[in-house]
Amino acid sequence: MHGKLLGPPPGPSTCEYIRTGRYHWRMLRVGIGLLVTLAMAGAVAAWVSAGQAEGPALAIEQPETYVGRTASFVATAEAPGAEFTALDAYIEQNGAVHALFALNGSESAAAQAAVSQETEARLRISRTFDRETHPGLSPGPARVVVTATRPVLFGLRERSSEVAIDVTVRFDPPRLSPVSTFHYINHGGSELVVYRVTPDDADSGVRVGEREYPGYPLSAAGVDGPDDLRVAFFALLHDQDLATPVELWGRDPAGNEASAPFDHRIFERRFRRARLPVGDAFLRSVVPAIAAQAPQLADEDVDGGTDVSDLLDLYLFINRELRRQNRETVSALAAQTAPQRLWDGPFRQLANTQVESGFADHRTYLYGGDEVDQQVHLGFDLASTANAPVSAANAGTVIFADYLGIFGNCVVIDHGLGLQSLYAHLSSIDVAVGATVALGETIGLSGQTGLAGGDHLHFAMLLQGQPVTPMEWWDPQWMEDRIMRKLRSAVGR
Repeated sequence: MHGKLLGPPPGPSTCEYIRTGRYHWRMLRVGIGLLVTLAMAGAVAAWVSAGQAEGPALAIEQPETYVGRTASFVATAEAPGAEFTALDAYIEQNGAVHALFALNGSESAAAQAAVSQETEARLRISRTFDRETHPGLSPGPARVVVTATRPVLFGLRERSSEVAIDVTVRFDPPRLSPVSTFHYINHGGSELVVYRVTPDDADSGVRVGEREYPGYPLSAAGVDGPDDLRVAFFALLHDQDLATPVELWGRDPAGNEASAPFDHRIFERRFRRARLPVGDAFLRSVVPAIAAQAPQLADEDVDGGTDVSDLLDLYLFINRELRRQNRETVSALAAQTAPQRLWDGPFRQLANTQVESGFADHRTYLYGGDEVDQQVHLGFDLASTANAPVSAANAGTVIFADYLGIFGNCVVIDHGLGLQSLYAHLSSIDVAVGATVALGETIGLSGQTGLAGGDHLHFAMLLQGQPVTPMEWWDPQWMEDRIMRKLRSAVGR
């Protein structure tokens, strides 16, 4: 019997190996082709996407509407990493281009601008320019343009943006000329000037030292006249030097400024000096009451049993710092003045009252015989009977009626054109903010709230938030000579 030879099973033939290899190679080529196709598709998509990316975010902050003799340019440009391949700013007028900034351009245009990086992505460009730096500019319409380009797709492509605003170039300053005459200014007092200003859109008024008093149309004072006539109330404050310059000023929307002198005379006034003793009873009376209502002293635990040395320290804080803050509050009310005259005729002093303290009295405060403080009293203290009715000194609108630190219960009435009156230390307030009051109308009762040692009315007159002597405004002859006659003369009446 013949047996079988045992061994490994027969393998594929050479032909089969060749066929299998060709298959795998074919599949490899297909795979590579797919990868190349996908890569090319991705590259095309990235290229297209990069072409659709947003350009830099641009904004022009200044100028807004006008370019004057001296102007400011401020713009921002934002891109990832604050990376730009180009960044330019210029003024375009009558086909000519006047450079303001060039990232890759002339060194002079770039050197005169300040560039700061506000955030990781945003740059701020700012500079001033004028007729000397840009002599080619002329009055008339123009465009301020900012363009920027940023790299995308690893710098293979770029995207650009542009922003532009229309402006008007103005070089002529306002023209000013006084119309009224005989301007007599008492130290600490008020005065009125009538003047002419062009163009109509220029702000103007009177400048006394560094302080500006705005002008109003003549019609706002209740007199019909030409549109270019203005009136301005102004003052030489009690703490300003007698040699302080006084002049008309004008400023147009392009920032062009002008000034002009006008005839005036300044008269010195001597202010009284007083020495006021501060006793323990007074401290125990007023300090806890003020501390209980003044937010600035909310953390102080003060009552009648508080050590008198602590009361003195608090009193000095009240007399100095709280006084300063309260005056700032009152001064800020000037922004609420009406743009027309609300009052008529002279103001009226509270009837049957005795003057206890005058305007701009210089006070020295004594405690135990020692000088502890000095302040200036910027109003009149008027006393009659306790809880006397307090009436409005003239017609106007109530713009403040509340407790106010050293003034206690306080009412401020606006009479328009920057003129306001203040009534302090009231025991009660009978009017509300927004109320229209007539001359002589009761607004509250006198008292001794705030920093007051007895029942009285503290009355003050304010011009653009600054205290002026009330005596002039109480005087019918002063009112006629300094105000009403000038208003009538301006239109030939």
